Amino acid sequence: MTTPRPIARAETVGSLLRPPELLAARREFEAGRVTRERVRELEDAAVLDAIRLQESAGLDVITDGEMRRGGWTVTTEALDGFEPREGGPGLTWHDQHGTFSQPIVQAAGGYPTVVRPIAPRRDLTEEYAFLARHARVRTKYCMPAPSYHRRFWYREHSSAAYPTCEEFLIAVRDYQRAVLTRLIELGCDYVQLDAPNYGTLCDRDNRRMLEARGHDLEAELAFDVELDSSLFDGFEGITRALHVCRGNAAGRWHSSGGYGVIAEQLFPKLRVDVLLLEYDSERAGGFEPLACIPPGTIAVLGLLTTKSGAVEEEAVIERRIQEAARVKPLEELALSPQCGFASVAVGNPVTPEQQRAKLELVGRVAHRIWG
Repeated sequence: MTTPRPIARAETVGSLLRPPELLAARREFEAGRVTRERVRELEDAAVLDAIRLQESAGLDVITDGEMRRGGWTVTTEALDGFEPREGGPGLTWHDQHGTFSQPIVQAAGGYPTVVRPIAPRRDLTEEYAFLARHARVRTKYCMPAPSYHRRFWYREHSSAAYPTCEEFLIAVRDYQRAVLTRLIELGCDYVQLDAPNYGTLCDRDNRRMLEARGHDLEAELAFDVELDSSLFDGFEGITRALHVCRGNAAGRWHSSGGYGVIAEQLFPKLRVDVLLLEYDSERAGGFEPLACIPPGTIAVLGLLTTKSGAVEEEAVIERRIQEAARVKPLEELALSPQCGFASVAVGNPVTPEQQRAKLELVGRVAHRIWG
């Protein structure tokens, strides 16, 4: 373990709702009617607003709201080597009213797939440099876990570039280590990996689907846990975090089931300081799997949903924190929303006012419980 920095009790996961004028400008840019400079101006303004929002809400660590990203899977935007192909991960998306078999966001012509050796084409650390320059509280940088990139390798399309998926994942990991080096040079001391791929394995239907496709889930999980942990090897003085959810796009999800299915194989073996876990609905199961998290590793309870706008009751949130504290000590817990508010650009069905109320609730409850 590296020596962790002070515990952030009031957390956020990553993305915030993007302003409508920014989304409109991006559409106009794609059509050739707005300059890149104008889009950048609107991004800068949106990040400054995101900073003010999170600081005023009392959060202990903040992000830039991912305002400069088309979606949270930013590595496919920053790397050359991906093209759309038919297929994809085969996940079924759901919302409160029904089932949607198609991915929420898919490039024209198919799903992003690695077809050439990856190579950087955009400096991801520029977005962090702007955040660090303007924030008055601690900041963090979020990026997809190396293991998440399994969803972009398919034998029929990718094996010419990378004969095995594992070779591709190692290449992604090595690229992300270079990004991490630069982030630390810029002063970043908190890095969060996002890994909904682990949440997928909580869902028994998804497990059966993946096994039918030929996946050895136990072997892949063991490889992925070591891969994600190794990203941080040799880096000192940073907080290493990993976020696990069950899919988050436009208020929809692709997986259900408690963490107990994977907890023993995942939680004790990840070499991280913080685990951010989704606990906003019955789909997430109970708190019992928290017992598998090693002593000293902080569990951030994602008790407020970003999938709908109804603002939770403070008393309910506090009661659930106390329930979790029966499994893992209160001093090793923290609080956050369950996921980002806009993992994809369109955002979840939440208003800016509801987003603010939820973030303020996180800050208020966390400071009351932990001081």
